[in-house]
Amino acid sequence: MNDMKTSRVAAALIPLLLMSACVLPPKDEPRVTTVDAQALGLGSDRLQTVSGDWWKAFGDPQLDRLVDDALANNPGLAEALARVRSAQAQAQAAGAATRPGVTLDGQEVRQRFSENYYIPPPYGGGEYWVGQLGANLNWDLDFWGRQADLIDKARLQTQAAALDHASARLALSGSLAQAYLDLYRAYALADIATQAEQQRETLLKLTEDRVRAGLDTQLDVKSAEALLPQARAARLQAESARDLAVHRLAALSGHGADAYDRIGRPQLTLDVALPLPAQLPIDLLAHRPDVLAARARVDAATAGRAAAKAAFYPDISLTAFAGYQAIGLDTLFKGGSGIWGFGPSVHLPLFDAQRLKAGYHGATAEVDAAVASYNDTVLNAVRDVADQLTLSRSEAQQLQQSRQTLSASEAAYALAQKRYAAGLSSQIVVLNAESNVLSARRDVVSLQAALAVARVTLLLTVGGTFDPPTPGTAAGAGASS
Repeated sequence: MNDMKTSRVAAALIPLLLMSACVLPPKDEPRVTTVDAQALGLGSDRLQTVSGDWWKAFGDPQLDRLVDDALANNPGLAEALARVRSAQAQAQAAGAATRPGVTLDGQEVRQRFSENYYIPPPYGGGEYWVGQLGANLNWDLDFWGRQADLIDKARLQTQAAALDHASARLALSGSLAQAYLDLYRAYALADIATQAEQQRETLLKLTEDRVRAGLDTQLDVKSAEALLPQARAARLQAESARDLAVHRLAALSGHGADAYDRIGRPQLTLDVALPLPAQLPIDLLAHRPDVLAARARVDAATAGRAAAKAAFYPDISLTAFAGYQAIGLDTLFKGGSGIWGFGPSVHLPLFDAQRLKAGYHGATAEVDAAVASYNDTVLNAVRDVADQLTLSRSEAQQLQQSRQTLSASEAAYALAQKRYAAGLSSQIVVLNAESNVLSARRDVVSLQAALAVARVTLLLTVGGTFDPPTPGTAAGAGASS
């Protein structure tokens, strides 16, 4: 009777002893707060829907093929996808810790028993086979939610990795389109350099004709001859830049030197109408995969901090085993060799306070770091979009002015050529007019390509074709908040 009373008292005191023996987590709260989206100066308009293959609007089949190759073969994109699979495996491993673990263990050992131990004769002093075969069960009951928090952390890290992959995919398609526009500009500049060379050849021939007619001197001929190698060098430089642009495109699309000959001159429609915002869209943060990934990492760090806090409390598990145990092979599977057992087990952190506190402080610091990274990503996203809006407007206006300059320069050059051929002006007038035309042509080509690049970049900075998660997901809820 006394034994029963003692057992009841012990059973009642065990929970109290467990709780009193726990190391309490320190008071350490996160110090960095997320930026207020309402204070970022976003507009009232929402983003328009963008086609998943937006680059096809340029009407160039070669560009379509290169983007498809890049999305299928680019090493950087494959690396991002590998990180997603790695995060998925870690999430799967975290989830496995909440399920019962069952193992089957067997052992058969030839053993000599001591004559002076607790095993009596005839086994004491003899050699026998000692065997054991059994199934073991271990199940962490997760009373304090630590495993659940670790699962949430792994799931959110997987979500962040998937968003990183979406961001890399978006950036890759944009980078290839921008590189393709660079190739377009390189071809156009090479054409201008070729025209300049031809004009210098024409000027040299005209000067020689004027010398024979007694209108110019050999000094004018030598001056025209000196300008011709300069024009040829400029053409060679432009052709080299064109080849380098081809090499870059091949690398982005996942190809090597074998693809150089297959990349021809771009056939682009530069004034294509892309669905671009006129101001900072109100739903910008919900359409940027890098912002959503940063927010998911904040939530993952918060879950990790909760898991670090739960580590201060006892782990309670349920263990059980069943099987056979015997001395001698012939008796291992007989009915009397059966063994079994079950019961709870407790892991209590008694002398682990410093390690647990350090882990908790570190987890809190990770939350602050994740929030700071999120804030930086948000501010950079807003700045990127504002920059591209400004650049697009400015370059459109500059292009309009440059076209007017080119028109006037070409008219002046044509008039200068006629006056020079008629002996009414000097060679220097023609050269100056020619330089103005070439400069204006280069400006127009460069601004046309720069405006197209700015429009593509603007499309990327607002999230492009990325389809944001629904509000029910963690990233969607974080972004909307």
